[in-house]
Amino acid sequence: MPTSSFYPAINIPQVDLWGLMFEIEKKEKFPHDKVIYRDAITRRSYTYAGVKDAAMSFGYALISSWSWKKGDVMTIVSPNNIDMPAIIYGTLFAGGVVSPANPSYSVDELAFQLQDSGTTAIATSKSCLSTVTAAAQKIGLCLDRIILLGDERDPDGQFQHFDQIAAPPVSPHISRVSVNPLTDLAFLVYSSGTTGLPKGVMLSHQNIVANVLMVASSVGTSYSWKDDKLLGILPFYHIYGLTCLIHQPLHRGIQLVVIQNFDLELFLGTIEKEKITFTYLAPPVLVKLATSPLGKKYDLTSLRMATSGAAPLTQSLVAAVHKRLGIKINQAYGLSETSPITHTQPWGEWYDSVGSVGKMMPSLTAKYMSSDGDEVADGESGELYLKGPSIFKGYWKNRQATEDSFTEDGYFRTGDVGFQDHNHNFYITDRVKELIKFNGYQVAPAELEGLLIAHPSIVDVAVFGVDMGHTEVPKAFVVLAEGVEESPNLANEIIDWMNSKVVHYKRLRGGIQFLDHIPKSAAGKILRKVLKEMVQQELIAKAKL
Repeated sequence: MPTSSFYPAINIPQVDLWGLMFEIEKKEKFPHDKVIYRDAITRRSYTYAGVKDAAMSFGYALISSWSWKKGDVMTIVSPNNIDMPAIIYGTLFAGGVVSPANPSYSVDELAFQLQDSGTTAIATSKSCLSTVTAAAQKIGLCLDRIILLGDERDPDGQFQHFDQIAAPPVSPHISRVSVNPLTDLAFLVYSSGTTGLPKGVMLSHQNIVANVLMVASSVGTSYSWKDDKLLGILPFYHIYGLTCLIHQPLHRGIQLVVIQNFDLELFLGTIEKEKITFTYLAPPVLVKLATSPLGKKYDLTSLRMATSGAAPLTQSLVAAVHKRLGIKINQAYGLSETSPITHTQPWGEWYDSVGSVGKMMPSLTAKYMSSDGDEVADGESGELYLKGPSIFKGYWKNRQATEDSFTEDGYFRTGDVGFQDHNHNFYITDRVKELIKFNGYQVAPAELEGLLIAHPSIVDVAVFGVDMGHTEVPKAFVVLAEGVEESPNLANEIIDWMNSKVVHYKRLRGGIQFLDHIPKSAAGKILRKVLKEMVQQELIAKAKL
């Protein structure tokens, strides 16, 4: 039978995001002049009331000056910036759909998203302007539909800042565009494209409203607007940062100190200066906290908790960070398609269930399914299926991919393999498509990565299957600790060490390759496609010799 959430089901009102944030009464009564977003460097800030006023002004300007129509798409291309919430909610005020884009995209990558999403307008920072204008010209989007955000202006005056086109503060009685929270989209986010072209993930207002309330009613009870201050380093364009760092603080009145681009010393210095108590991050940052000598230069005693997502945590990494800095770390799990968080470890169990992604959010149901289509029992491995109000509406203009992702009874096939234990803890061991198939055996890369990262010479690792024609063999890409020199002898020592810990079919028959860094997405996920392309290029080069 499908598993229900460990937490009690919650009431999810039939309201859109604007209504949730600014119209219905909140359980947490915080003052409207409370600062919600503050830039870590410039100290510029928005209060709760300031976000609402700026968003209403911008939204009204879209409707009155740009002839904005319900369903029009605003693409945002920028590093993290405190202007982004006002633009997001202004677009929603006008009945639009927000499509965040990676500010590191090339012209071609951005042009694909602009074209695929049917973008109507673009909000961008000056640092991204050259790429944005080239991509807009490539798809035929008028340049007068590009606006700037952030502290920098266009010295030539060609591109207006968003606050220049915004109308003066408007009456709260100005009517916004009405939307249906169940069916109308709030966001069109794009998958990372690790296995092909990115797909547009359609997220309705209800999807995001549900996830914000799910988090607030479960692990979110451990922090509040009175006692806590968050640090925002996750990229806002990714669903992880979008929900946890933009929507959650605005809904609950918790101040978020924003860092535009991650820098370890700035990260640590901001924790000390701002007395940060809580942050979301990805495992690569935890590795730096466990190993960098900078960690002991700053007073981090205010930081009580950190939530990690995007990749599995190991007991050794969690223990190392806690022993060194005294920070509690729990793990969360989710996907763009799930708005995103579906599971997280309760703070009271943060160390008891390391390795799991914790317990399922309220109002969701789940089941693990075998490759034969049968539901498996607790402790047995299968693909995770999920169902609930935070599950996406489907893939944009891709009916086949949508149909392939849902079962007849409405469950979303996550593509992630794992199991559930008798304490309601869920485990994710790998991606279905990333399982290495060696002579009929299935090998999970994440399992091997979890073992390898415990080697004293290794600080980061990625494993994937190399196609040998008749089968696949595991190969490891390894980043060595500072001061450790790579050598054939070290590679052989690591392989022997690893092979002594695993069954014969999990051995590193593909060998080890040393790298300066593991290619990862902004959310911290390993870009295995990049590594596979690297191997293919090396094989081609060797064949030409």
